[in-house]
Amino acid sequence: MYCACAKINCIMLLGVQVSIAGRIYEAVERAKELGCNTMQIFSRNPRQWRHGELEKEEIIEFRKRREKAKISPLFIHIPYTLNLASPDAALYHKSIEVYIKDIKEAGLLGADYLVTHLGSHMKKGENWGLGRFVNALNIILDKTPSEVEILLENTSGSGSWLGYKFQHHKIILDKIHKPQRVGICLDTCHAYTAGYDIASEKGLNNMLEEMDNLVGLEKLKLVHLNDAKDTLGSRRDRHAHIGEGIIGKEAFKRIVHHPQLKDLPFILETPKRIAEDDRRNLEVVRNL
Repeated sequence: MYCACAKINCIMLLGVQVSIAGRIYEAVERAKELGCNTMQIFSRNPRQWRHGELEKEEIIEFRKRREKAKISPLFIHIPYTLNLASPDAALYHKSIEVYIKDIKEAGLLGADYLVTHLGSHMKKGENWGLGRFVNALNIILDKTPSEVEILLENTSGSGSWLGYKFQHHKIILDKIHKPQRVGICLDTCHAYTAGYDIASEKGLNNMLEEMDNLVGLEKLKLVHLNDAKDTLGSRRDRHAHIGEGIIGKEAFKRIVHHPQLKDLPFILETPKRIAEDDRRNLEVVRNL
């Protein structure tokens, strides 16, 4: 999207979570058809454990098509099956092992960032879960390529999920061995239902000030742009179409124009009930 800024054109970095159905390189064509200049994918089925590896030819074709389409940056979201805060020893160690394989594969695909949730402590306590996560992340950082940066996504805080407040992100960044390889992903729906009133101008500024004080806004590399179906502080993770949820269109207009956010990549993870949903949500954001 282009906007008049003095005598230059400003390009908004806007994309969606794109399906990898068929061959993974077909996701690039889907993003291109939607007019995206950035994109996010799962590199495999997000609700299953790994089954085999991507073929070399698929990786080469993906990189070639992405370069031709000029889609950058590329974000890969870690699958939901992994839990780096799990008290279950088998699940915990398997999550670390698979995470290492996933981030290496992300590097082969040419991904710039890998987006990750912080996991669930399963009622063992937040401090316990954060310690568990830090230990896992240090192992992963030591065994994976440095060109892929890991982004810690905030959560709504449902159940025992970590990451619903930025104090959690600060604890992790303070304790990991290679903080230069780790940044933050802000999800607007998650922030709102976790209790940050980003629907108001004051609430948005207060949240950004808190982020800056705790982790530094230079760590913020991506915004997941999603409206919320549920009320402020409800701790429920249900996304809505842009402008059709409780956060509302005026709030998203403030977000995409905010001087501390407007130059960041925005990725939509809005509901996909019909084929045109992504196109419709992208158009709403472009019109803002």
